[in-house]
Amino acid sequence: MHELIAGRWSARGYDPAATISVTDLETIVDAGRWAPTWGRMQPVRFVVGRRGDETFEALTGVLTRGNAGWAPRSAALVLVCTTDRPDDPKEHTYAAVDVGLAVSQMILQAGALGFNGHPMAGFDAAAATEAFDIPDGRRPLVLLGIGALAEDAASLPEDIRERDERPRTRLPLDEVAFAGQWGHAAFPAPEM
Repeated sequence: MHELIAGRWSARGYDPAATISVTDLETIVDAGRWAPTWGRMQPVRFVVGRRGDETFEALTGVLTRGNAGWAPRSAALVLVCTTDRPDDPKEHTYAAVDVGLAVSQMILQAGALGFNGHPMAGFDAAAATEAFDIPDGRRPLVLLGIGALAEDAASLPEDIRERDERPRTRLPLDEVAFAGQWGHAAFPAPEM
């Protein structure tokens, strides 16, 4: 597995003094733009804020309690939106898939540039829609924090440090990838 994927994690312990250049942020957002898209729809749109600008401040204002403590330490926040067509289940579903693909590519590009990307669902979508005049037929789906990790973990608030120090785990592959029929491992664990 590529080191960018193997080493990816959603950190919270960002350096509140770290900045991101316009060029690096543009490159990260452009990586999202180039993500695969169903039926060439290209439904994904971005609201981009760098710490210190009005957009960033408005984005921090829509964070919910769980993210409001750490996400303002991000160097940038990107609200990722897509179409909102619940009357067309296929488009509604795949427009959300396109967001996932875009966010994933943005996270990997951020990692390649030395930043960490943390996707969040913990924001008030209605407030974001109002704050940015997001038109009918569009929905904000993910808020992505992009930041540089704090060099000194001891300088972080205790709750952030504790969460970042938790081991990163995933279910074993033989419990999530099946072949033949559901529950039969595609890649059985080696026998000991």
